[in-house]
Amino acid sequence: MKAALFLGCVLFFLSCQSVAQVKNNIRNYFRNPLNIPMELSANFGELRPDHWHMGLDIRTNQKENQPVYAAAEGYIAKISIKSSGFGRSIYINHPAGFTTVYAHLNDFFPDLEEYVKQQQYKLELWDVDLKPPPDLFRIQKGSFIGYSGNTGASQGPHLHFEVRETKTDKCINPLLFNFPVQDEVPPSIVRLGIYERGISVFDQSPRVFSLKKTDSGYIIPKIDVINTGSDKISFAIQAYDRVNGSNNQNGIYRAALVFDEEPVIEFLIDSIDYNETRYMNAHIDYRYRRNTAQFLQHLSKLPGNKSNVYHMLTGDGVIHLNDTDVHSVRIDVKDEYYNVSQLNFKIQRVDSLMTLAGINASSVLVSGNSNVFRRDDFEMFVSENAVYDSVHFFYYRDIKPMAGSVSANHRVGDASIPVHDKFEIRIKPTTNIGDDLREKVVIRRNNGGRDNVQRAVWENGWMSAKFDEFGSFQAFIDQTPPEINSLGNADTVNLSPATRIVFQPKDNFGIKNFRAELDGNWLRFTNDKYWSYIYNFDEKCEYGVHELKVTIEDIVGNTTVESWWFKKYPYTPPKKAIKKKSKSKKGVGKKKKK
Repeated sequence: MKAALFLGCVLFFLSCQSVAQVKNNIRNYFRNPLNIPMELSANFGELRPDHWHMGLDIRTNQKENQPVYAAAEGYIAKISIKSSGFGRSIYINHPAGFTTVYAHLNDFFPDLEEYVKQQQYKLELWDVDLKPPPDLFRIQKGSFIGYSGNTGASQGPHLHFEVRETKTDKCINPLLFNFPVQDEVPPSIVRLGIYERGISVFDQSPRVFSLKKTDSGYIIPKIDVINTGSDKISFAIQAYDRVNGSNNQNGIYRAALVFDEEPVIEFLIDSIDYNETRYMNAHIDYRYRRNTAQFLQHLSKLPGNKSNVYHMLTGDGVIHLNDTDVHSVRIDVKDEYYNVSQLNFKIQRVDSLMTLAGINASSVLVSGNSNVFRRDDFEMFVSENAVYDSVHFFYYRDIKPMAGSVSANHRVGDASIPVHDKFEIRIKPTTNIGDDLREKVVIRRNNGGRDNVQRAVWENGWMSAKFDEFGSFQAFIDQTPPEINSLGNADTVNLSPATRIVFQPKDNFGIKNFRAELDGNWLRFTNDKYWSYIYNFDEKCEYGVHELKVTIEDIVGNTTVESWWFKKYPYTPPKKAIKKKSKSKKGVGKKKKK
């Protein structure tokens, strides 16, 4: 009864109040998921490639295998194992209407580890998403659930921890729940960017000003008034936040634009849905980020940005300078603990500075419109939701042949233009391709050495595939099967001294499937980070002689099959011979002094 009442209260607060207010109403519901002091290496809303960071990265003293505990009572609703992403992760549903996520784990607690292993063998899959019955793994607050690690897309030992609303799966900023994190450090504002909004933000480079911190806030040094020739402008800031005792540059929680003392717009990173996290690419100056490795965060909402992080108070953030008066601008940046930093400056329109911006490009994509680009042997279809602002781009066609290529190389735009929805590329081949080879065709996207390869789909003589970045597109025939390292050269390989088997298969365009069988039965090989396929010897391999068969398939179906016989018996490493040191008599071997 009490749990149901509490759940109803929490959902009422979530639906009727801002998420920030939740902190004041359900304090202390969650505990630190580790038994060491809670120190952060990344916070909620930190800016990452193509997404906001959706939880907290909690330090584990640069070590793996720290015990991890349930943040509140509930039941394990999901266990996920992926080669990338979260790696090995646990999802716990709580009676208050929340779900907590614990990611990059090395191992689960023993009963859960055994359950997962059984399910993997039942499904004959390493990558799994398992949803056990709610009554199978009941959890108390503080229950041991596993060990921290470095699995999946993790780049170092830590625990990734999330709080979600169970009903919607929306991620909520965990720092709103009174976790033991000390923060008395105000955010830092590093740079200010200014845009002329008569043209697209992707057709210009911003004017960027370095900032200086003073006792009265941040200023633009040596500039009393910023002069502009544009009658429509917008702003962006480079800023970061820190917590006590840390030099990590974390994401900022909130920023607000005030023009002539009137609030215009703010963004607030309190809750984000995974379906909208890619809109982070519209929140930042994506082109500036690729060119400088620095984040400028817009204080205006781009036309194609459909995220919910912006709150438009009196406008969308585009300022109309309808006169030549001097206007005051203030930008307030706040963190979850009410620490505030402020930037103040003045701006004025000066008509003599007005310029006519010329766009040097061949074609344009319009945000909000379905866009089609056609040439004789190349077509591109871009949805109305794909670009965030109008985009001018170049198109080039290069007929220089490459090994295995069956089309010209078509370059459209470049990777500095962000794309939200996948778009379709269609290419006509430059040579006749028989029906027996059509299923072996791939389309490769390349931009600066970064490849994305998709299997081609054929329709009316065209080859097509979908991508989420612009670049160079070319079709190839792939008849090369994958390669795999050998288990050994003997008729029966002796693996008695070994503790595991490691395979590192290679392919020119990418591996789709890996399958291993021991004496005709599926054998579980791990595949963390896509680096290696590893089997650690366990009860599945009894002592004796066995046949191991490995099948590897690439993305167009080229297959390599290898088999080995091996033997595995108890093994005791040979003892190293211990050399006894002989005791020499005093004076032996020494010359006497004359």
